[in-house]
Amino acid sequence: RERKTAKGVDRKSIWELVIEQFEDLLVRILLLAACISFVLAWFEEGDETITAFVEPFVILLILIANAIVGVWQERNAENAIEALKEYEPEMGKVYRQDRKTVQMIKAKEIVPGDIVEVAVGDKVPADIRICAIKSTTLRVDQSILTGESVSVIKHTDPVPDPRAVNQDKKNMLFSCFISLCLCVLTRRKQKKCGWVLPPKFFTGVDMFVIDKAEGENCSLTEFTISGSTYAPEGDVFLDNRLVKCSQYDGLVELATICALCNDSSLDYNESKGVYEKVGEATETALTCLVEKMNVFDTDVRSLSTIERANACNSVIKQLMKKEFTLEFSRDRKSMSVYCSPNKAKSSTAKMFVKGAPEGVIERCTYVRVGGSRVPLTQGIKDKILSVIREYGTGRDTLRCLALATRDSPLKKEEMILSETARFAEYESDLTFVGCVGMLDPPRTEVAASIKLCRHAGIRVIMITGDNKGTAVAICRRIGIFSEDDDINSMAFTGREFDDLSPHAQQEAVMTARCFARVEPSHKSKIVEFLQGFDEITAMTGDGVNDAPALKKAEIGIAMGSGTAVAKTASEMVLADDNFSTIVAAVEEGRAIYNNMKQFIRYLISSNVGEVVCIFLTAALGFPEALIPVQLLWVNLVTDGLPATALGFNPPDLDIMNKPPRNAKEPLISGWLFFRYLAIGCYVGAATVGAAAWWFIAADDGPMVTFYQLSHFLQCSPDNPDFQDLECNLFESPYPMTMALSVLVTIEMCNALNSLSENQSLLRMPPWENIWLLGAICLSMSLHFLILYVDPLPVIFQITALNVTQWLMVLKISLPVILMDELLKFIARNYLEPGKDLDREPDKRVWSLSACTEGVSWPFVALTLPLVVWLYGTDTNITQQLWSS
Repeated sequence: RERKTAKGVDRKSIWELVIEQFEDLLVRILLLAACISFVLAWFEEGDETITAFVEPFVILLILIANAIVGVWQERNAENAIEALKEYEPEMGKVYRQDRKTVQMIKAKEIVPGDIVEVAVGDKVPADIRICAIKSTTLRVDQSILTGESVSVIKHTDPVPDPRAVNQDKKNMLFSCFISLCLCVLTRRKQKKCGWVLPPKFFTGVDMFVIDKAEGENCSLTEFTISGSTYAPEGDVFLDNRLVKCSQYDGLVELATICALCNDSSLDYNESKGVYEKVGEATETALTCLVEKMNVFDTDVRSLSTIERANACNSVIKQLMKKEFTLEFSRDRKSMSVYCSPNKAKSSTAKMFVKGAPEGVIERCTYVRVGGSRVPLTQGIKDKILSVIREYGTGRDTLRCLALATRDSPLKKEEMILSETARFAEYESDLTFVGCVGMLDPPRTEVAASIKLCRHAGIRVIMITGDNKGTAVAICRRIGIFSEDDDINSMAFTGREFDDLSPHAQQEAVMTARCFARVEPSHKSKIVEFLQGFDEITAMTGDGVNDAPALKKAEIGIAMGSGTAVAKTASEMVLADDNFSTIVAAVEEGRAIYNNMKQFIRYLISSNVGEVVCIFLTAALGFPEALIPVQLLWVNLVTDGLPATALGFNPPDLDIMNKPPRNAKEPLISGWLFFRYLAIGCYVGAATVGAAAWWFIAADDGPMVTFYQLSHFLQCSPDNPDFQDLECNLFESPYPMTMALSVLVTIEMCNALNSLSENQSLLRMPPWENIWLLGAICLSMSLHFLILYVDPLPVIFQITALNVTQWLMVLKISLPVILMDELLKFIARNYLEPGKDLDREPDKRVWSLSACTEGVSWPFVALTLPLVVWLYGTDTNITQQLWSS
């Protein structure tokens, strides 16, 4: 706190942000243009001297306003990022108060004297001294400090050299490192180190290395999804579900995935783990073991199942203490704890083993039946495995866990705990006690999400450590498999996959939807094969071993409850561990990409229209229709509001009924470029046409001929072609006002066209994006402001329009909607994926029911009478044009 107060917050100053706003090339060009205009105005003579200063002054005002808005947005973004860090700050697990329960606190709140617990995959929350190690070994990734990729073994022994560098302090952990152990309990001792340094306050080389490796803003950007827009700080909103992305592009890239590989245990199911089957022998439970040990003073059979389990647990703790744990490994698919008696005379040491039934039962030589042990014959073993398979593949789809003991294990000193390869040897000669079947029901929304993925062209692949029967049963329940699917070519175990030839493995990956009993290496291999077929792949995971596959996939998705290693290797983190959130994020990514295209389309078509306007004016020899100040006002102010509001467009109605887009396709295709040019050409022609209408056909206009308008520079009292005409009428503000009003109005209509790429306004009415309607109203209000509030008309060289002129503005502007609707119809029915112009048109497209399906009738009822009235109003334009 003292250092923060003395040094202040590490952020850019206001002046640095202001200067950054003028580093943009376009802004510099405008600034140069303003300076040149000032110089030219300085040497202007006559009555136009004051007016000449208006244009550069307005340009400077707009640039200053742009800088103010830019600084405000960037400062808000910085504040929002700091606030987002609070959603998932660095956390630590500490023992306080009674020192019996662990609590999660922010890492910055850890103080000297706290007992800190670090588990596998955790980031070390502070500099801590190791007090006790509760696993067989403790390995830590400290590559951030040393640059070495090999993990470092830690211990509790004191370091004799008091001047040892951090790398040699094997009895300490340092903040920002990642633990690779299973479980370690550590404590910072008050006398040994009296203060805790957060990572940003490391000094010297350590500070440089950590800051450069981690970055000051290295925490994940959090998206709270409820629309398809994003603010500069990276907020995205949808149903208040949290998705955290390390980079914003990750959410957009998620829209391109063709295969979604998921672990079943975290995001398909509710993760409740409710026990379902309890009994003896082949229908066993752990409670039976304790009951048969005759350790109860009273009869527990009258108690409920949960009460009996709690009683068993408390008795075991009284009788035995846990010495160490043989951690789970995927090769033996089990874990065990070594317990010794609290009183030497009570019993001998015992190992309690749990794991996958096929792995544990294979190492069992006895089975407990009643109060005695009997040899485990092949017949009994087959019967047990048959019942377990029935549990896993039956209606309930239970996850089964085998329980066993080793009644006379090796002595602790006879075991070499640093050699994990020998753990299977220590867990041999077991006595099978029972099996627990746990019901983990699928989430209610998963089946609908998987169906949505199928419609969207996304293949969902389950990659799980469960046995094949259980995995296939789960796949059937959630819709990955149908009841009629032949699973022989769709489901493989890791061993079956390894037995295939490389070519057969490639074919299997393209058809498979389920991989069971897999190793972490299988995940990386599956991703590699999918990438070989140019399929964009998303991979989910939560453990340390999942990190290589998460890193290899185009989109790595870590679980919010997963390890720090998995989160670091991923582009996205699911805060709720829900598969449906991934599907929602895919839909959101597609919507964001579409909105980006609509944003670009709106601005490009508008700018093309302005270029066409200037070109036509020069080519036809007409008086200037728009001046630089007006163009600057339209580009920076009037167009900016609707363009920003387009980011709030809702997803298209059929956005999840289309196959994934090709990640290699350009943002602007040939068809889209044609649409930009077509709409832009109409915008430019309509703008010039509005100015020409006032000269040629307006009742209150001069009604000149086309020849006179295109040769206005030849106007003079001596020229017979301009007889009885005052040449100063070509400098009237009315044609310029008509052109500017048409340009603004037509671009507001173009903003409505950009509500969707291919969906008609009849199906997606404007009120689907209320922000866009508000932006259009505000832009038109600003346009009325410069038209009717003095002295703005003088500055922009325009004047107020009457009702007849405004009706003409609307008549010229509205056809751009009809034109774009026609282009949308062509794209929707002929050019979308799977369709081409050579195909016969779908007969249903021309049916009345198909044409009216999904139409917003309130929008039709509101707009149709207005359009009929507008074009039925006589402005005498036909007669005037004919006579001219």
